[in-house]
Amino acid sequence: MNNGDAWWLALGLVLVFEGLLPLLSPSGWRRVFTQMLSLRDGQIRFFGLISVAVGVLIAMLFG
Repeated sequence: MNNGDAWWLALGLVLVFEGLLPLLSPSGWRRVFTQMLSLRDGQIRFFGLISVAVGVLIAMLFG
């Protein structure tokens, strides 16, 4: 598998995981977004930072 294929595979997996919650629980998905609207920018950035760090760690462990 070349790097281009790996990027497409990664994008496909992200879309699958991102689509699971709205597919399985649309009301839960809506509730999550409603709660996110009440968060401050710093809190949202913190969750983004943690998400990126975990993603990099997973990529390093399994890549």
